[in-house]
Amino acid sequence: MVFMAAVLAGWEIQIEGNEGWAARLPTWRIEKGWVLKFTGGRPLTGYHIFMTIFMLGIIHLPLFFTAWNWQLELLLLGFYAGMLLIEDFLWFVFNPHYGIKNFRKGKIWWHRTWWGPVPNFYWFMIVAAVLLIYFGRAAI
Repeated sequence: MVFMAAVLAGWEIQIEGNEGWAARLPTWRIEKGWVLKFTGGRPLTGYHIFMTIFMLGIIHLPLFFTAWNWQLELLLLGFYAGMLLIEDFLWFVFNPHYGIKNFRKGKIWWHRTWWGPVPNFYWFMIVAAVLLIYFGRAAI
């Protein structure tokens, strides 16, 4: 999980550079409307839609080698949620334009709401990852 998160963070840093959340990428974006309620107020971009589809496809590769079941699906989605959380944090750690010193409220426009030392998104993702992996553990 950490390895995949680190690779994805490095990949995204190479693509986005110092502009997070695909701010300067040549991609379509939805910046207003009801859809922003599901993105935490962040723009919905073509870049993020296709990256999500790609990563969900990658994490489901084990299904080519074993039968699908609900426990395995929960485990895979838990892995994805955990990887996404770690990847987001590592993007700041590894990105020379940000670094850990700038990982705080007010420095990152796309993380608007913070609970304590981290964006609220992190709390949702850690709970999702732990619950999904817990209920999917029977697949192991």
